[in-house]
Amino acid sequence: MEDQVSVVGGGLAGCECALQLARRGIRVRLFEQRPAHESPAHHTGSFAELVCSNSLKSTKPDTAAGLLKNELDMMGSVLLGCARRTSVPAGGALAVDREAFSAEVTRLIESELLIEVARERVREIPVGQSVIAAGPLCSDELFEAIANAVGGTRMSFYDAAAPIVDADSLDRSVVFEQSRYEQGGGGDYLNCPMSREEYDAFMDALLSADRVIARDFEQRDLFCACQPLEEVARTGHDSLRYGALKPVGLTDPRTGRRPWAAVQLRAENPARTAFNLVGFQTNLTWPEQRRVFRMIPGLESAEFLRYGVMHRNSFVDAPHALDRTFKIPGTRARLAGQITGTEGYVEAIASGLLAALNTYAEVRGLPAVQLPPTGALGSLVAYATDPATTGYQPMHVNFGIVPPLQDPPRNKAEKRAALVARAAEDLTRYLEQRPDLFPAAAGDR
Repeated sequence: MEDQVSVVGGGLAGCECALQLARRGIRVRLFEQRPAHESPAHHTGSFAELVCSNSLKSTKPDTAAGLLKNELDMMGSVLLGCARRTSVPAGGALAVDREAFSAEVTRLIESELLIEVARERVREIPVGQSVIAAGPLCSDELFEAIANAVGGTRMSFYDAAAPIVDADSLDRSVVFEQSRYEQGGGGDYLNCPMSREEYDAFMDALLSADRVIARDFEQRDLFCACQPLEEVARTGHDSLRYGALKPVGLTDPRTGRRPWAAVQLRAENPARTAFNLVGFQTNLTWPEQRRVFRMIPGLESAEFLRYGVMHRNSFVDAPHALDRTFKIPGTRARLAGQITGTEGYVEAIASGLLAALNTYAEVRGLPAVQLPPTGALGSLVAYATDPATTGYQPMHVNFGIVPPLQDPPRNKAEKRAALVARAAEDLTRYLEQRPDLFPAAAGDR
């Protein structure tokens, strides 16, 4: 019988996985429940829809996010290439026109002869080789089936998305263009400057506003990188001034001085016709979002193209439920994406690539992938599959989980550079040793 793999979920991880398998000659049946069955966060039936920010984080080589992108380039990621082809200006970050990005991935999926798309809801783990990349919002039936298979208890955290506003509704006499520390105008971001009085009034309104979920969230319910703005505000009156609304590196052209606080807006598309409010993930009701966010200078008449939303994200206790290839023991099914607790857009792409490589290796009788733990992805996999990990929570790539250097430089920049250099060297060596999985890497040397 011809080799075939079922991939459940048409998000970032599922699409990367399906395309990687197909390009290695493996026939794929890709299941996606949308648009017949909508989720609380999605708005379209397209593949690889971004439901929160349109930013894929930093491209700077001395950051963990930048290092991960470099590793994915070395390993031949398909979706990272899509992101670059549909990028919009975002300073040192990789941000995309979300509609163009999704359209590009959809085009690749639908034009791939070895991928069969099945628009239907999956309620049980498929028979045979499969990769479940249904995301943190998979159907209750499928999640229960996964929970039963791994023998673990169900866990969840809350995630939030920021609102998007129409560029034509902004007051350009107040809003100014500038990236932090950039001299003059013309920056990739728009900024809404606040005086001390405006900030104080905004904070009072934000803290008293009605929320969709009325109770105060306990810290354990919230993934720290996606906490609602109002929950961050509850930690202290100046918490936002030192966080999402920090004015450092900005100069209000009306005064020639740094504002007391500043709300930054990031473009959603190359035409800059829509902007999202950076860091404004929220649980406020839609009427309250209109009322409170229009208190921001320059947004008094803002037209909201999409309101912020909050939804439940679920994940499994990967270190104690899965093997080192994210496979459910005793089955032929692997998990990929945010349901494993590897949190973030690029991390989801990376886990889809890794799932494809390990599934391909199993189908062909090859050794499993063992990425060096010194890299961004290798260290994240090591963290997410280490049985010694306790209190497992969703994790972005970061240098905190990378093994320390021997005799590290004291200078922080030099230390980061050394970590990046070691990671690149170790991954290059590993790829050269695996021409069965990475023929291009071996052929380039």
